[in-house]
Amino acid sequence: MMKVFLASDHAGFELKNTLAAYLRAQKYDVEDCGPAALDAQDDYPDYIEPMAKKVAQNKGSFGIAVGGSGEGEAMAANRSLGVRAAEYYGGNLDIVKVAREHNNANILSLGARFINEEHAKEAVALFLATPFSGAERHARRIKKLDE
Repeated sequence: MMKVFLASDHAGFELKNTLAAYLRAQKYDVEDCGPAALDAQDDYPDYIEPMAKKVAQNKGSFGIAVGGSGEGEAMAANRSLGVRAAEYYGGNLDIVKVAREHNNANILSLGARFINEEHAKEAVALFLATPFSGAERHARRIKKLDE
């Protein structure tokens, strides 16, 4: 069973909870890294950074970060060695697919203020279902990032 870690800030709290329920219904092993309660004054690094560390420590796992824009969340996640967070806040879903195929992204950062619930579910499903291509040029580039 694939492990998926989720975390958000206040702006992504509701969508994070919706996605957690959606993923559990799809039989994923979901760990909610917080927040557990809505706090309009919270700070995304407090939840995103610990989630990213869990993704990095649990090879083969994935993370879903949810914030207002998803930008700060992606930045926070990408500070952890071994994490490759890609941001999505609407538009063409091919970018989600390419993030997995070419960059072996292991965290998807969503902008809750820019996408609706159904579009978020679509993006998450595509992200988790798309394998890394394993192409030599992509693997070489990812290795350089990790070094």
